[in-house]
Order: sequence, then C-alpha cells, then structure tokens
Amino acid sequence: MKTLAIRRIVAIAALAVSVAQIGTKAEAQSAILNLPRVSQHARSTQRIGITDITIDYHRPLVSGRKIFGGLQAYGKVWRAGANDNTTFEVSDPVTIDGHPLGKGTYGLHMIPGESSWIIIFSKNSTSWGSFTYDQAEDDLRVNVVPRTIQNQEALSYDFDDPKPDSVMVTMRWETVAVPFKIEVDTPRLVEERLRKQLRGRAQFEWQPWTEAANYLLNSKLSPEAALEYANRSIENEDRFENEITKANALKALGRADESRAAHDKAIALGTQSQVHDFGRTLQTQGRYDEALEFFRDNIKKDPNSWIGHNEAARVAVSQRDFTTAIKEMKLAAEVSPESLKVQHLDLVRRLENDENINK
Repeated sequence: MKTLAIRRIVAIAALAVSVAQIGTKAEAQSAILNLPRVSQHARSTQRIGITDITIDYHRPLVSGRKIFGGLQAYGKVWRAGANDNTTFEVSDPVTIDGHPLGKGTYGLHMIPGESSWIIIFSKNSTSWGSFTYDQAEDDLRVNVVPRTIQNQEALSYDFDDPKPDSVMVTMRWETVAVPFKIEVDTPRLVEERLRKQLRGRAQFEWQPWTEAANYLLNSKLSPEAALEYANRSIENEDRFENEITKANALKALGRADESRAAHDKAIALGTQSQVHDFGRTLQTQGRYDEALEFFRDNIKKDPNSWIGHNEAARVAVSQRDFTTAIKEMKLAAEVSPESLKVQHLDLVRRLENDENINK
C-alpha cells in the first residue's frame, strides 16, 4: 500500500509538470527537483505608510497563445499566476475596493470574464495553484472591471499610483489589465503604535515624544495625546522645539492663553537661528502669517544680525514695502557669513524685481 501511494504522488507530480509545459518550450522543469522553471518566480512589494503589501507569484508567458477566453476559460477559477499558489500578504488590516480585509496571508485567485472579473482572497494560501480551491475558504470576493492593454508577454503585478494611504494593484498579462485598489488607515495605525514605540528606549529622549506629538497634530488626530507627548518631551529636555509643539497642541484644544505662554517660552528658549529656520519651514508649508509672527518676535533678539535684517525684509515684503525690504536685505548681505552672501544678493535681485520672496 505504501508503494502504491508513492507511485500515485509521482504520477500526480508528472502530470503537473506536463500540464505546466503545454504550449511552452520543452525546457527542463520539475515539481520535485530544484530546476529552472518556465514561469519564473517573482515577488512584488510596496509599503503604504507603515503597512507592507507583498504579492508572491510566478510569471507565465503568453508564448503566442490565446490566454483569457482560450487557455484560461471565462468563468473558471484561475490561480492568478503559474505553478504554486499566488499569495497576497498584508501586514495590517486594509480595504480592497472598499471592502475590509484583515492582516494576514491569503491565496490569491481570480475568475476571468469578458467584461467583469472576480478577485478572490482565500484563507488557504498553501495549496498548489487553484486545483483544490474551495469557495468555503473565501475571506473576500470583489468584482472589478478589466482594461484592454497592449500585449504583455510575461504576467506582472504592479503597484500603481502610490499615495500616503492607498495604492492601485494591477495584474497585467496578454492584453488584459485587472486593477484593484488597496487602502490603509495609516494615521490611525500610526497612532495605535506610537504608544507601544514610546514604551521602549525612545521614552528617555525628547525627540521621539515631539515627533509623535507633531504627527498627531499634522494628521489632525488627538490633540490631547499630542499635548501629553509634548509635556513628556519637555520633562526629558525643555527646548524650543517641544515648547512650540506644546503651543500648537494647546491651540488645537482651544486653550489660547496657555498656547501663547508656551509660544513665548519657546521664543525665549530658541536661538535666533532656530526660530528663523522654523519660520522658514512654516513659509514652505504655506503658513505665511504664522511665519511672520515668529519673524517679528525673532527680530527683537538681535535686529542687527543678518537674521534680523533678513526677517525685517520679509516682514516689509508682506506689507508690499519693497524699498524697505531691499534696504534690509542689502544689510543682511553685508553682515552675513561669506557662505550666505551670494544667497542674500540673489534675494536682493528678486526684491528689485518686486518678487514676493516669502512664497
């Protein structure tokens, strides 16, 4: 009986090899030995936010055949590749075309159609192809509309149009492209993990707490947690950066007086260079009024420094007073370090052309 079972396994493997070679070049290929395969192995990976998405598959070739509606019949389950089970793995919960799919590894199957395809995410990811596919093991099915493309010889899975919280996955083969959209709630995932990360070595430094607080504020998540993180950062080391973050968190909470106090403390703690760099960052973000407020406070630290003159020029520009702006920027060029003189003279040239250098 044992010998008979072994013979059956060998016969099945031989059949699998012969099926895989139908319509292709008769190259060495084995279901048992490690030999080159006609349909080569590939792995496509994309990170969206902090979520990793991986598709593991084999790449069959068209080789002059009619694939969809021919070799692969419409309405029949297909392994979405060749050889082994094509797998789809996500490191966090996602949505597929708006439908939820949990973290994990799935067997990826498809049912081709002339005008509509079905994408299947199976809980079984370890079978060989779709030969033992069982619909009862489906975790998710979505219907998608295929597109016609120029002939593509080797099957591929591509990650198209990546964004901070989404990506389009497209299977391309023969003259067919089959897209589906993956979306990730990146801000919420990050928020959930920040507390875990801040329980490690990071908790003893000021930077991680400030970075976490700024992420929450910039993502318009919890200002309460942002304030908590800013205060923890200040406990580790009281600095310009974390006092500014605290001021922003208090402002988001509607606590204007406390926000102003934290803002003033930040200005007092920061060097003129730190405050200037922060203001310039605000300008690059389009937050011009906030930047000018910082410049006005910063000028008082030393109005005769290159920074003081530079910022006085920027304040004058905001008032369309280009005469004063040119005068102040020329003074900034005179007293600036040698490495910054060319930069300041270029700013003078731009001001002489009535250009708004704050944008």
